[in-house]
Order: sequence, then C-alpha cells, then structure tokens
Amino acid sequence: MPAPLSTFLFDLDGTLIDSIELILRSYRHTMRAHRGHEPGDEVWMDGLGTPLWVQFRQFTEDPAEIDAMVATYRAYNLAHHDEMVRPYAGVVDAVRSLERRGRALALVTSKLRSGALRGLRLAGLEDAFTVIIGADDVTHPKPHPEPVLTALERLGAPARDAVFVGDSRHDIECGRAAGVKTAAVLWGPFDRSALADLEPDYWLETPADLTLLAPDT
Repeated sequence: MPAPLSTFLFDLDGTLIDSIELILRSYRHTMRAHRGHEPGDEVWMDGLGTPLWVQFRQFTEDPAEIDAMVATYRAYNLAHHDEMVRPYAGVVDAVRSLERRGRALALVTSKLRSGALRGLRLAGLEDAFTVIIGADDVTHPKPHPEPVLTALERLGAPARDAVFVGDSRHDIECGRAAGVKTAAVLWGPFDRSALADLEPDYWLETPADLTLLAPDT
C-alpha cells in the first residue's frame, strides 16, 4: 500500500472529462478553415495537454496567424462543448471521496481558466477544487514544472505529499519536474505502453483507484 498523500493535483481533459473527440474535431475544423487540409490526429495527440498556441506553432511562427487559429478553435470548441463533453464514469465519485477525506485538491490544466470552469461545471465539480491553475495563470505551460509549482504555492502544500494525476506524457513530465509523485490514468486516450518509459509512481486503472492513495485515517 502506498504512503497516504495529502494533496491531489488533477489534469482536466482526458483525466476528469472525456473531451478528446471534441478537441480533435476542433483542431480539424481549424486547420480546414486556415489551411484547407487536416494533418493526422497523431499530431494533436502528441501535443495533447499543451496550450493551443504551442500546437499551432508547429505550422506557423506568425503570432497573428496563431492568434487567429486559436480564436477559430475556441469558437468551434465552445459551440459544441456541452453536447460532447462528459465526465468519465466514476470520476465525480472519486473526487468527492477525496474531498470527504480532507485531501487538498487543485486543477492544473493547459486550458484557460474560463474553459476549465465550464468543463468542471458540466461535470458538477465546480466547487471541488480549492485552486485552479490555467494556461493564463502561468508563463511556462506543461511540461514545465511551473503549473504544478504554482498550484502547490497557492495551496500552501509541500511537494513531498502531493501527486499529479494526468493522462498524458506532458502531465507526467510536469509532475516529475516539480518534485511531486505522478499518477497515470488509463481510462483516458493513452494506454500503458504510451507512458511506461516515464515510469509514473502510480498506475490508475479506474477512478476508484484514487482512493487507494488516500485511505481513510
């Protein structure tokens, strides 16, 4: 049994909410609108968990064009968000269980805070997180450690008792760089083989596994 942890930091997309198809459709729409063609989805999956401007910078260094692409993406994404996004089965119960057990909870996402709040409201978790760190709260996004370090600072929590729970390589790399434990979820878009070389501290097969990291005291 792992040592109990007092602080749980969560990624959002692919971890708490199933928004992957919406994300991919938003990228496809944006590239059709701006470039008239769509790269393969693997381009977007490789960068999943990083900000939009990082993804679009693969295709242009022009700040104005990147801003236009981001605007197109966000307009499409928001228009279809509520019909396509759902919390993963068991996630809400697991988060609420951690809350009842007195664990400190924070959200660390590469979305803007406003977009993150919309996803949390849809899941019924808008009041669960003491701290929310979005892309607009940091200078250096994941996989840089700044988002996790900022969350810990605002919580007043030490890294040694914290875990970052996420689905992507960028989440694991960010948590590792910040000195916290890392937990890879396997109900999102990536399987064990995609993350195994990073050697996360914990593998979570289902959301219920989160409670194993925070046993009742």
